[in-house]
Amino acid sequence: MARRVGIHDVATAAGVSVTTVSHALNDRGQVSAATRERVKLIAAELGYAPNRIASALRGRRSRLIGFVSDEIASTPFAGRLIAGAQDAASELDLLLMAVDSHGGAEVERRQIDALLAQQVDAIVYARMYHQYVDPPAALHTLPSILVDAVDRADAAASIVPDEQQIGALATEHLLAAGHRRIVQLTIEEPSPAREGRESGFREALADRGLTGAIVRVPGIADADAGRRAAQRAFDAHPGFTAAVCFNDQMAMGLYQVAGRHGLVIPEQLSVVGIDDFLPVSAGLDPGLTTVALPHYEMGRLAIERLEEALRESAAQDAVVPGGESSDAAAGPASMTTRLQCRLVVRDSVASPAAE
Repeated sequence: MARRVGIHDVATAAGVSVTTVSHALNDRGQVSAATRERVKLIAAELGYAPNRIASALRGRRSRLIGFVSDEIASTPFAGRLIAGAQDAASELDLLLMAVDSHGGAEVERRQIDALLAQQVDAIVYARMYHQYVDPPAALHTLPSILVDAVDRADAAASIVPDEQQIGALATEHLLAAGHRRIVQLTIEEPSPAREGRESGFREALADRGLTGAIVRVPGIADADAGRRAAQRAFDAHPGFTAAVCFNDQMAMGLYQVAGRHGLVIPEQLSVVGIDDFLPVSAGLDPGLTTVALPHYEMGRLAIERLEEALRESAAQDAVVPGGESSDAAAGPASMTTRLQCRLVVRDSVASPAAE
């Protein structure tokens, strides 16, 4: 079966940007008449159909919002991003069109092309975990917002967890229980999540005149990484009484290694995780105290921000002669919104037996 022609194919053939193609095909933006006709001709020759119902939607909003993700749809603890976005969309009389690329760049490109073909009003670009990204150029053709991701070029708005607050909140809970010898188990891969949580950890300890050890290991943040980091901590920092783990899965690995060392949680070792990934946090014995990430809230706020941006854009268009805005792809301001997180207290933290 032949591959469907996308907006990138039209842009390449016409020797113009994706933004120009979008503006030309939708009769908007500052595109010369000659370029507009040439783009339309090339699109027709290539068999590109920008929208099956374009004639019905032209001149007004489609009320469709695209939701582009990598592995969120197949990740239980992050699926609440979609739930939050869906609830907000329903309340605002919007229809959410969600696609999941499973991490494939080419699949994602085709999915974004398909969303643009349906003439979505805006796009939420979400990642499975808080990371640096280079957003696809097509996102600049319409209002877009990143969720759980930060644009390396700082050219796109984003909504993310407050990672520094997460690290500080987890550490302060252990300090309040009386712990002074605390380690953080984390991973080597740079990310806003790792860096922010480390910063919060250090800051909380420094406020008490203390320093803590940070143990990093290569690889993904899973139970195996937790086991490796835990063993390094026991070897290099004997006598620590509490640990903050990068996530709940690494905390599970620490539980296992602590058991091998004959340590009872929380009587002899207190542990705090991050995520509130229920199959782990509630499934461990004792239940894991953890910091819950605001997945639902991020998804909801993303839709609300986009709807606000679209209303403002429509208002601007109404006062511009000819109904054209000077920036057809205007969206939320280029800034990062950091959402506060909450501590979920279970049974993995107690006062140290001896300090």
